[in-house]
Amino acid sequence: QVRLAESGGGLVQAGGSLRLSCVDSGRVVSTTTMAWYRQAPGKQREFVERIRSSCTTSYADSVKGRFTISRDGVKVVLQMNSLKPEDTAGYYCYSGGNFWGQGTQVTVSS
Repeated sequence: QVRLAESGGGLVQAGGSLRLSCVDSGRVVSTTTMAWYRQAPGKQREFVERIRSSCTTSYADSVKGRFTISRDGVKVVLQMNSLKPEDTAGYYCYSGGNFWGQGTQVTVSS
């Protein structure tokens, strides 16, 4: 049973934007920490950013100023601007309690 569902990945040129969404079917997203991680081929999964129930946010240095995490009703949204080829990866949604989505692919061409 899939609990977290991501959407919004795709192929975009460098400098473009994408908007990823994640829905947790098990609870209201505002009641827990939600986060995005990413994993590029041959690399370990890395933290991208999180939003806590208090609305405080944390970002990886590599995306600061370009990516923004927010809550929109039942969804957590990752707005990605000024995308770079090095942002190419599978993006995974995380929900507090160690719940993970199946991932959505983001590919940025140069």
